[in-house]
Amino acid sequence: MQDQNMTWTQTYLHDYKEGMGVFAEHMPEVAHQFSQFSQECFKAGELSQKDKQLMALGISIVAQDEYCMIYHTKGCVDQGASEKEILEACGVAAAFGGGAALSQAVTLVQDAYSDLTNSIN
Repeated sequence: MQDQNMTWTQTYLHDYKEGMGVFAEHMPEVAHQFSQFSQECFKAGELSQKDKQLMALGISIVAQDEYCMIYHTKGCVDQGASEKEILEACGVAAAFGGGAALSQAVTLVQDAYSDLTNSIN
């Protein structure tokens, strides 16, 4: 249930964190290893953290994974991606995922971006 003080994006992110917490209680080693692996994958290297978040956003759109779309839209915002950069990543995802991917990009991702950036201001 959405807390009245949270935006819908914050609610999604909160639900994901709670779910991962329950999973970690039951499967601590798996959760730990997954977390370490993910952290290593998203470290800056030849690609910046922003570029990696944009890639992850595109992949999550094609995979039709709403939680990851929101999570990685936040990652893009946190890494300083502009709205135009995010929309370009959405366009590339649509080139691979077709109309289903585009429908997620023009609704969920744009709404999450707006929600996240309006919360900051």
